Amino acid sequence: MGDVGQWFQSLPLMTRCWFGGTVAFSLLGRFGLLQHEWLILHYEPLFYQFQFWRPITSLFYYPITPKTGFHFLINLYFLYNYSLRLETGIFSGRTADYLYMLLFSWTCCVIVALMGSIMVLMDPMVIAVLYIWCQLHQDTVVSFWFGTQFKAMYLPWVLLGFNLIVAGGGMMELVGILVGHLYFFLAFKYPQDFGGISLLNTPQFLLDYFPNQRGIVSGFGRAPQAAPARGGGGGGAGGGGGGGDNWFRGQGHTLG
Repeated sequence: MGDVGQWFQSLPLMTRCWFGGTVAFSLLGRFGLLQHEWLILHYEPLFYQFQFWRPITSLFYYPITPKTGFHFLINLYFLYNYSLRLETGIFSGRTADYLYMLLFSWTCCVIVALMGSIMVLMDPMVIAVLYIWCQLHQDTVVSFWFGTQFKAMYLPWVLLGFNLIVAGGGMMELVGILVGHLYFFLAFKYPQDFGGISLLNTPQFLLDYFPNQRGIVSGFGRAPQAAPARGGGGGGAGGGGGGGDNWFRGQGHTLG
């Protein structure tokens, strides 16, 4: 347990809170210590009974059953891997900026979920973060099942098609892609490629509470160019990675 605790404490702040909250709420719901009906997102209890915690708990809670357990674990790994890479990559030293990205994505997911009767937000939020990472590393070669390889920019769409065919779903992935694309467009494409004004400036109160590390300026420069591919990493169940390592063998591989 000491090694697990040290590993957990070594995670950057936002990834640690999101990962830990997801595990805690999902397990508490799984063992009946928290009632499923009080954790999911519903329009009427939220607005007519003022149960304002639901948008938050619906982010952290995922209903674990024998049928959804494996999907939960895969999503949990996506969350850990892509959130970690973003927070220690382009958002390194800028906790407030990363928190603002998560808050923006979460707000968009809540709005879409209320309109589309989506009750839990783990899937679209994880896909949104995955999409943003893939857009920032478009040319990184990732691997999928059966050794297929392609650029990271296609990974969200491969996951969408895979879940559409295998699980008969796809709506969650589509929502996550749309939310991730909205953020990426407003934060990077519009101000940089179209010469528009920056529309996603981190609020000052977040910067006051989570000041940037010395020498780091808030906001975004140009989206980083992907490093040359190093042989196209190995793939795990349902996904690909960027960087030439294998699933669960260190931090260099992303499961997608």
